[in-house]
Parts: sequence; structure tokens; C-alpha cells
Amino acid sequence: MMKNVAASLCLAMAAVACTTGALAGEETLEAAQREYELALGKTPDPENGKRLYLTCAVCHLPEGWGTQDGTYPQIAGQLNTVIIKQLADIRARKRDNPIMYPFAVPRILGGAQEIADVAAYISTLPMTPRNGLGPGHDLALGEELYRDNCVECHGKHGEGDKGEHIPALWGQHYRYLVRQFQSIKFGKRRNADPKMQKQIRGFNARDLHAVMDYTSRLRPPEDRLAESPYWHNPDFPNYVRPPMPLPPPDI
Repeated sequence: MMKNVAASLCLAMAAVACTTGALAGEETLEAAQREYELALGKTPDPENGKRLYLTCAVCHLPEGWGTQDGTYPQIAGQLNTVIIKQLADIRARKRDNPIMYPFAVPRILGGAQEIADVAAYISTLPMTPRNGLGPGHDLALGEELYRDNCVECHGKHGEGDKGEHIPALWGQHYRYLVRQFQSIKFGKRRNADPKMQKQIRGFNARDLHAVMDYTSRLRPPEDRLAESPYWHNPDFPNYVRPPMPLPPPDI
């Protein structure tokens, strides 16, 4: 079943990529903000979000845990306002994500109500207790940099800020954190906070890897974690998993 879904989605991706153009400038910003506000104003239906999440599970996996190699982030347990904001930005082409864009367009995901629904479902998923960590060589520097540069917005424990749609960083994969930090620093992630871009402009390679290594070790509360790193989402009992061992936690 999942193979058929993936194949259908790939065909839809190709069709959307061929027929949809990008918005630009103020129109892009206004479209993203308008859809974000519309979705926030909806009363979410997590049950419908569960149905919609089937599209997301193709890449993010049924658990929402992503991959430790950094290709896909852990989205389980992320703040719903953050998920809504990123989906709205991707749909308006305010954030460039060519892999995810075709899955997020209205003809596949739906409108503001559906964004609210799927965000509500994802935010309730338990997080992996074994996310990908960095090498652990420079954690004192990483802690200092995090304290001086990140705490004000992302929180002492990496919990984020729901009201300001600032992402929770706790439990995120090290390699994904590094990739996004680099994208923000070098201006490739267009929807990044300008304040953050300015703040990290002087970070060198050592700083970057040290602070992301420390950040990857920020632990969510125990009640936000799955009972086991081998937990399977019971909402998707027919998902066929590839025959591969769980990666080590420190890649």
C-alpha cells in the first residue's frame, strides 16, 4: 500500500513541479502570513490530521522521527505553530524546499484547515529517545555559545516558543541542525529570522559544529519521548519498514 502511495505522490510531485510557478517579494510574504493566520484561527481536528499525515510519513516516517543522517528532521513533538508556519512558508515559496513543496501544495495537503489538522497531529507524536548526536568533542564551547546566542529565543532547554513560532530544538538530529544552521548563515534559507542571521554571521566552522553538537544533546522531558527507540506508530500498522538496523546515536 505504501509503495502505491509513494508512487502516486511522486507522479503528483512531477505534475505540480511542471505547472506551478513561484510567487515573489511582498506577494510571497503576504501569502505565507495570510495562510499562517488562517490556519491558527481554525479549530484543529487531529483525527483528520492523522489521515493527512500519510503523505508526510513517506519521508518523515510514521513516527515523525526523520533520519539521523540529517536528510529529514524529526518533526514529532514540534510546536504546532512552527509546523504551520513552515508549511505556509513552503507553500508560498518563502522557504525553498523542492522536495517537500509538491507534498505540501493545496491539491495534495488541502487548505488552512488541513494545515491546522496535520500540525496538531504531528505535535502530539512522541519523540525518539535516541536522536542523532554530534561527536562530543567540543561541548564546553558549544554550551557557552548556546547560552550566549540561542537561549533568548529557543529557550534554556531548546523548548522553543509557541507564541513566536520559534522551533523547539531539543531532540533534533545533529546533522539536520548543522545543515539548517549552514543554510541560515549563508542566506540559503530565505525564511530565517534576520536577527538570527546577523547573530551567527561571525560563527566559524568550529563554533557551528560545537553549538549544534551541544544542541543535539538537549533532552525533551521524559513524557514527550517514546517508550523505546523501537516504538512504532500504531496509527500506521501496515507500514512496511525497510530491513535495516537502527543507526547508532552518535553519528
